[in-house]
Amino acid sequence: MPQHDAAPASLSPYLTTISGIVTLITLIAFEAVAVSTAMPVITRELDAVRQIGFGSSVFIAAQLLGVVLAGSWCDISGTRWPVRTGLMLFGAGQLICGLAPVFGVLLAGRALAGGGAGLLVVAMYVVIADVFPGEVRPRVFSFVSAAWVVPGIVGPALAGWLAENVTWRLVFLLVVPLAVPPALALLPKLRSAGGSSEQTGVSRAQLRTRALCGVAATAGVLTLQWGLGRVGAAVGTAWALAAAGVVLGLVLVVAGVRPLVPSGTLLLRRGLPTVIAMRGLFAGMFIGTESFIPLMLISQHGFPADRAGLALTGGILGWTIGTYIQARPSLRLPRHLFFVIGASIIGVSLLGLTLLIRPPASGWLVLPLWVFCAVGMGLAMASTSVLTLGYSEAGQEGRNSSALQLSDALGSALGIGLTGAAFAAWHDPVGGDAALFTIMWLAAGGFALLVALAGFRARPVPA
Repeated sequence: MPQHDAAPASLSPYLTTISGIVTLITLIAFEAVAVSTAMPVITRELDAVRQIGFGSSVFIAAQLLGVVLAGSWCDISGTRWPVRTGLMLFGAGQLICGLAPVFGVLLAGRALAGGGAGLLVVAMYVVIADVFPGEVRPRVFSFVSAAWVVPGIVGPALAGWLAENVTWRLVFLLVVPLAVPPALALLPKLRSAGGSSEQTGVSRAQLRTRALCGVAATAGVLTLQWGLGRVGAAVGTAWALAAAGVVLGLVLVVAGVRPLVPSGTLLLRRGLPTVIAMRGLFAGMFIGTESFIPLMLISQHGFPADRAGLALTGGILGWTIGTYIQARPSLRLPRHLFFVIGASIIGVSLLGLTLLIRPPASGWLVLPLWVFCAVGMGLAMASTSVLTLGYSEAGQEGRNSSALQLSDALGSALGIGLTGAAFAAWHDPVGGDAALFTIMWLAAGGFALLVALAGFRARPVPA
């Protein structure tokens, strides 16, 4: 890693690199929130409303694989090829989605884009470590954080307007040319070589093992969703095949994830393992619900796509508020209690959401309720990062941070996968889906309250 003997206090020498990083992260963040807003319109036009959950879950499942591969690949080979590969996959995926004639082609594009996004997000953090001296990194990370907030405010409204008034294809196609300038700004700054096995602590054989684990987990998520999406409506041999898919998916997920996370994570062992697990549980509850809120507002309350997307903007706002609250030094609470409080807020919000699904309840009441729900996410998710570093032994911070990101991606994929599978199995295009939304969010709210109880398992292990 380059050494900086006298790092300047000004960011002026790094503005080109900062602009490249921030622009790429902004485009990835825009893709994530904008597509969720446009997806109801996309699936309606491509005659695939029943498969709406796959549109989001395939992106996140592929992103999971990219996250698993990126860290070790950057350590061993440098950042040049991970970033180049990520850019090619992300750009190609956007192009395929924008030109997709049928929903199956769009899913293939979403998978490519997700894998590229996973590589890029992790590689950008390594680029920051390579290029910027320690004194200015906090300021750089503040720009990175802003890169996620701005698309959350602007993206849903813009994507909804494009989908309703122009074409949803521009939500994907506009990203491709916008990715070229930041790519040109970054490429000269990328390392073409990594450290030795002794320096990185990761051999090429271990990288291959991590790759196989990532493939297994990704395949498991998709297989699980496929099986669940069919088991509810299938009969006879078809039901048996769908049930076998569910079992195989679970086996692949467990087999793929278990070697990549601290021992005891899947069993909620007290301390760090529970913290890592909590990251995925919170991501699954929140993202799995949020991905269907625009569809509910459109189908049950008649909102246009741009107004339905305001719920996603409210989620970003509430998340930011929760993150700010948990950082206040005046709050002298044990850190693990933020899990309990956050999950309780989410549970109450999701149960309250069931009362607003159909008229005469106003769909506009969903927006403040979702802001409140996202406050709980901000409290909890920031606390997972703090506790992970606090519980990590010296030299294990990187490995545990990678496990935290893996849990996040896996939880999001499973959350969207489960809700998407339920929707695929029981969607009723004639009678409406109010009852289905009610059942989905009652189950999610009850599960969140159970997670609140599990939050006490995140207490530190007695010395």
